[in-house]
Amino acid sequence: MLKAVRLITTLTATLIAMWCPSLTAAQTPAPALAPPPAPQNPSPMVEHTRVHERLTPRDLGGAKRTFAGPMGKPAELWVPDRARASDSLDLVIHFLGAAWLPEQAVAGLTYPTVATVVNLGAGSGIYDRAFSDPSVFDSLVASVTREVRAATGKAPHFRRVVLVGFSAGHGAVRAILRDPRHFARIDAVLLLDGMHTSYVPESTPLAAGATLDTTNLVAFANFARAAVRGEKRFLVTHSEIFPGTFASTTETADWLLGALGLHRTPVLRWGPRGTQQLSEAHAGRFELLGFAGNSAPDHIDQVHAMPELLAQLLGQ
Repeated sequence: MLKAVRLITTLTATLIAMWCPSLTAAQTPAPALAPPPAPQNPSPMVEHTRVHERLTPRDLGGAKRTFAGPMGKPAELWVPDRARASDSLDLVIHFLGAAWLPEQAVAGLTYPTVATVVNLGAGSGIYDRAFSDPSVFDSLVASVTREVRAATGKAPHFRRVVLVGFSAGHGAVRAILRDPRHFARIDAVLLLDGMHTSYVPESTPLAAGATLDTTNLVAFANFARAAVRGEKRFLVTHSEIFPGTFASTTETADWLLGALGLHRTPVLRWGPRGTQQLSEAHAGRFELLGFAGNSAPDHIDQVHAMPELLAQLLGQ
């Protein structure tokens, strides 16, 4: 696009010089402004080496309910049939994505688990802003409790509360964890290729001398430290995608490991859904997995790997 703008500007100036030779330099129209930088520079790569296996929707039974969630957007709840016979349940709250994917993920867990899915829009900022008021998360959990009671006929006791953030959905997770009361209540977090932050200066990559804006990463570092101590469970995954105008999940993962004093171990093995794992780091109940791929399918791979990754997070 920038090249096209420059070409049009050059042609315009040439035509003016040809048809209006008396036009002075001061009268020459100013060059057109360059378009603002894109919010992301998507990789043009397409590769066909890996399978990029995809799950498909299937009937899981149970009860599905929809209720008004944050920002008035519909939130979706799935309650498996076996939840009706249990006095204690795990609660998984997933941010960003089709509801049937986390539903399949929790269906395969050993412990009876209900799934709630929240979709608010594009970009992590909208998720962060929606949950910046701690009462919003309180209201969400209260609504889930009410809907589970309506589906099962009894008030649920949530043994564990688990947050899952895919891509931009991580914005909700970091906002929730910033509140000390909610930090204490959350038992486990799964981030699927979605721990991002800005560069300082903005849109300037590290190779050009920028640094990371760590403001959005502090809550994750605190939760990771608690996981290292064995108090929480935290699993972070990332691809090799380089957005260009904001920090990649690889760069934020490197920062997180540095904050924890941990180092990656290189590996080369097949992961779930045709993914290819390249690195890992472990300490206590904290785990970070790095996967190959710099294309859109590699990003989507990780949310389709949720059944295996969620089970790994929860030790099942």
